[in-house]
Amino acid sequence: MEHKSLPSISQPDKIGCSLPPLEVPPSKLPPKELLRQELGLPEVSEGELVRYFTSLSKFNYGVDTGFYPLGSCTMKYNPKWHEEVAKLPGFTSVHPYQPIDSVQGALRLMSELQELLTEITGMAATSLAPMAGSQGELANILMVKAYHQSRGDKIRQKILLPDSAHGTNPATSAMCGFKAVTIPSNDKGNLDIKSLKSMMNEEVAALALTIPTTLALFDPQIAEISQLVHERGGLLFGDGANLNSLLGRVKFGDLGFDCVQLNLHKTFSTPHGGGGPGSGPVCVKPILTDFLPSPSVTKNRGKYIFTSSTKTIGSLGAAYGNFGVMIKAYAYIRSLGAEGLKEVSENAVINANYLKEKLKAYYYLPYDRTCLHEVVFSGKRQKAKGIRTLDIAKRLLDYGFHPPTIYFPLVVEEAIMIEPTETESKETLDAFIDAMKKIAKEAEENPEILHTAPHNTPIRRLDEATAARKLDLRW
Repeated sequence: MEHKSLPSISQPDKIGCSLPPLEVPPSKLPPKELLRQELGLPEVSEGELVRYFTSLSKFNYGVDTGFYPLGSCTMKYNPKWHEEVAKLPGFTSVHPYQPIDSVQGALRLMSELQELLTEITGMAATSLAPMAGSQGELANILMVKAYHQSRGDKIRQKILLPDSAHGTNPATSAMCGFKAVTIPSNDKGNLDIKSLKSMMNEEVAALALTIPTTLALFDPQIAEISQLVHERGGLLFGDGANLNSLLGRVKFGDLGFDCVQLNLHKTFSTPHGGGGPGSGPVCVKPILTDFLPSPSVTKNRGKYIFTSSTKTIGSLGAAYGNFGVMIKAYAYIRSLGAEGLKEVSENAVINANYLKEKLKAYYYLPYDRTCLHEVVFSGKRQKAKGIRTLDIAKRLLDYGFHPPTIYFPLVVEEAIMIEPTETESKETLDAFIDAMKKIAKEAEENPEILHTAPHNTPIRRLDEATAARKLDLRW
């Protein structure tokens, strides 16, 4: 149990805890051949054990310890009292299969959240059943498929996707039995309309479009795109992962979308990252309401009940979605109100454009136009001098910042995708900007310091190729 900066604290006969006398007969140890005597477990006191693990915890990085500009992921600060609301006994002690009469408060919250999300997106109905953004995406494509099949239209076997789409888009399309077909972007970062016109035919079930795009841009052609897709019998499927840039300003329904999935764990007050929890509600126009995943919550004669359509695509999980995430989303929307939601999107967009203007003289900006919630730079200027985007990201660690997303979107060479989020202060952004400027200068004057970064972290740069090919999953 050694620490790099400390001598071994293990000493014979030290005890970390004392167990009370047994009140039951002791169990036999496993067979000798199953016992691992070579482990050499340390002998330490309880105080030393606590200090050791506490020191390790200080190496953790998250939004509560520093700026986390991970593009496309919205790693923002969320109000702690929303966590407290979700811990209320009336919420934490409920079981998904309790009698309906005993969970009316929980169902009321779900019903009102459905209504709020329907209003925010400008759609006709919402299901809270999907338990992740990716599962919401799956639900949308399954609904698209069910819609066309219900009309006897079985020839539509393709989903059109922009070349800047999230990787889950083609994967989900394939899972649902569709062929994913890529549409290129034009030189302004928008969908290439000429390509869409040539590809949008009777074989296409839907165009899946992220708004704002994964390039963090709002496509001004959206009305023309929507009209073209619908005229040719397709549906317009929206990815609402970046909703924090549109809240209170623009509604997916008004833009012509037929369905959209949201990420409650990105936009509505649940910490993002670490593998969960998530929640990916789907909001739809009237033509798709019959196909919503089950169940939905409705009010009938003063009582909240679960309902399902006969044409539903079915249940997506054993229960009714991630209820704890719903509670926090409900608290977030109700506490901010309409004006507060507008302020969220305003701050998200202002912060991203502030970074864009301050850094575009130092890093190549492939699309020099107003961005939304994030900004995508390219490290190709530095690459010309032998510095990779990876080097820039590693050097940022020495300045105390978590690196942004790199090498995505794939359509941008040496991409540096930065999302400041709506919760960061100008002072924090200025400190990040200063670090990025210094790194750009180092790339010119002292490139070796970037090649060998990071220098101040507990672990230096790994051989990532070897790590990926020769996994060591056991300590």
